[in-house]
Amino acid sequence: MFRKIFVFVSILILSQEHAHGALHGRTKKTVDEANKNGPYLGLVIPNMFEMNPLLNNPHYKSTKLVIDYGGRRFRFGKIYKKPVILVMSGMGLVNAAVATQLLLTLFEIEGVVHYGIAGNANPNLHIGDVTIAEYWSHSALWNWQRYGDGPENALAFEGEDGFTRDIGYLKFGTYSLNGEDNLLNNVWYQAEEVYPVDGTPEQTQQAFWIPVDSDYLSLSKTLEKLKLEDCINTTTCLSTPPKVTTVQRGTSANIYLDNSAYRNFLYSKFNISPVEMESAGVALICYQQRVPFITFRALSDLAGGGSATSNEADTFSGLSANNSVIVTVEFIKLLTGYNRKFLKTVW
Repeated sequence: MFRKIFVFVSILILSQEHAHGALHGRTKKTVDEANKNGPYLGLVIPNMFEMNPLLNNPHYKSTKLVIDYGGRRFRFGKIYKKPVILVMSGMGLVNAAVATQLLLTLFEIEGVVHYGIAGNANPNLHIGDVTIAEYWSHSALWNWQRYGDGPENALAFEGEDGFTRDIGYLKFGTYSLNGEDNLLNNVWYQAEEVYPVDGTPEQTQQAFWIPVDSDYLSLSKTLEKLKLEDCINTTTCLSTPPKVTTVQRGTSANIYLDNSAYRNFLYSKFNISPVEMESAGVALICYQQRVPFITFRALSDLAGGGSATSNEADTFSGLSANNSVIVTVEFIKLLTGYNRKFLKTVW
């Protein structure tokens, strides 16, 4: 006689009892219970295309706890025994910022890792490379200057806590094929208004380049010899083996960049390498909340700098997503060892 043992694993999904955003009832109780097992490392991921390689990674172990809140799903698990919470942000800066703020507001978070794919503005890098940018910016907050005014003219609302000409500008006329001026004139890049948690409420500070956490950055540099995937099948491989590399700057905007001229401008003007649509949203929230963060972005295309007859992202985005996960998992492995070493030093 055989005895059948049925093991029921419950996935707790709480979503409908907070239509107005307030934590109460079962949701509050479950969040409070989850926080007793923290602090957690938060992983903010743009979409399921980039999340699935992590969910399928053998080093990710789900605890089967899932909490739905505010339109976001928070998945609990461990990577190399490190407690983690995964949340998919969705595309764009607003989605990334909302997901990150919810993560930090609801849960005990010790740091944030953001990863995914990106376009490449740096001619010295290659598809498949995983970039670790030291600074991130939002490069689509502009003051659009009226036609007839130039660099010597003050901007509307320029001044203290207002718009500035300090960061730089893009002159559309530079890219006119006939060499003539352009009615679109100039756009001037602007810093974000930020309100740090340790600052004075309603007193504005300015930030354009947001630095990643210095400890996370130092730790991540030890990954630069990590072996990455270079083939999508037996016949299609990258011509240059991909690498992990630290770069000075990355930028985000609610724009999918597939334009060679603007790609070249961003690199020559600001020394930008990865270009994408979410990292600055994560960076700005973590910066204001004083939570350590780092971003790993794998280059999936040349942001308009490649062939005019094909888009590299269609071919290599899956490989690049896998490479971003490889680096993220290995970083968490290092971070787990680093935290243990730190605790031993403290105690």
